[in-house]
Amino acid sequence: MVVNIEKKKRVALVVDDDSVAVSMLSQLLNAEGLAVLVALEGQQAITITKNITPDIILLDAKMPVMDGFDTCLALKANPDLEHIPVMFMTGLSDTEHVIKGFEVGGIDYITKPINHEELLVRMRAHLASARSTISAREALDLSGHYLFCANVLGEILWATPHAYEVFETLRLTEEDRKQALAKKIRKLIESEVKPQRGIRVAQNGLEFDIRFVDKAADNECLLRIVDLQGDSDKTILKKMFVLTDRESEVLLWISQGKTNREIGMILSMSPRTVNKHLEQIFKKLGVENRTTAAITALGGLNKNN
Repeated sequence: MVVNIEKKKRVALVVDDDSVAVSMLSQLLNAEGLAVLVALEGQQAITITKNITPDIILLDAKMPVMDGFDTCLALKANPDLEHIPVMFMTGLSDTEHVIKGFEVGGIDYITKPINHEELLVRMRAHLASARSTISAREALDLSGHYLFCANVLGEILWATPHAYEVFETLRLTEEDRKQALAKKIRKLIESEVKPQRGIRVAQNGLEFDIRFVDKAADNECLLRIVDLQGDSDKTILKKMFVLTDRESEVLLWISQGKTNREIGMILSMSPRTVNKHLEQIFKKLGVENRTTAAITALGGLNKNN
C-alpha cells in the first residue's frame, strides 16, 4: 500500500505486521513531511523496494513468516538499498534483538512503545547522514576516479562506474571478485606497510594495480585502480613537478600519509635524508608543509588516473 507519494518528498518505508502501529507511524511521518510506504510483512517490503527506493526504513524485529532480521538481510542484498538507513523497532526487554539488528545491517533501534519525539530526532539525523554519504558517492562517480571500497574480508562494497568498467574489461565475474580478488585485497588491507605497487591484477593481456588509499571506516577501506599501461604514479609526479627520482618516491609516500621514519625504512634512507628531500619538494611544489604537498600530489595523480 502506498500513501501520499509526492515528488521530491523523502520516503519512509514502515514494515510492521501490527496495523495499529503502522497507522500511528504513518500519521506521525506524514505530519513530518515524509511520504510513507507501508508493508505488513517482510516479503511485501522486498517487493516494494524493487521499484521504489526509500530514504529510510523502519523495520519491526518480530514478524511472522519472515522476521525483521531476515528481511533486513534481503533488503541489504539489493545494491540500491546498501546505504539506506534501517531502524529496528523492538520491545524494551528484547536486548538480543538490538545486537542482532546491528549484525544484519541495521543502523539504529527504537524501543516500543515508541516515543514519537525521539523517533523523529533519530530519523532526521540518519536521513541527513545518508544524504551526505550519497552526495559524496555521487561526487566520486562523476569525478571519473577509479575507486572502490572493500571491507576487511576483501569483499567489494561499492565502486565508481570507472572501476566497474575495469572489472568488466578484465572480465572478472561476480565469483572472481568474491574469491580470488577478495583474497588479494584482504592481504593488501592486512599488511602493515601498504606496498607502493599494490596488488597486481592481470588478465586478457591487461595489467592493473590495486592500491590502498585510506581507511574509510572501522571495517572499510578505500582503494584505487591504476592502469599499468600508462605512466606509474612516481613517473607522473616526476614529470608534473620536475622532481628527481628520489624526490618523486618521497612525495608519493608522503601522499599516502607515511611519516619520515616510515619512508626512511621503505626507501632505506635516514629520516634526516627524507627531510632534506622534502625541503626541495616543498620548493618545487610551492608549498610550505607536508599536508599541502600531499594534497597537491594527490590532485595531480587524480587528474592523470
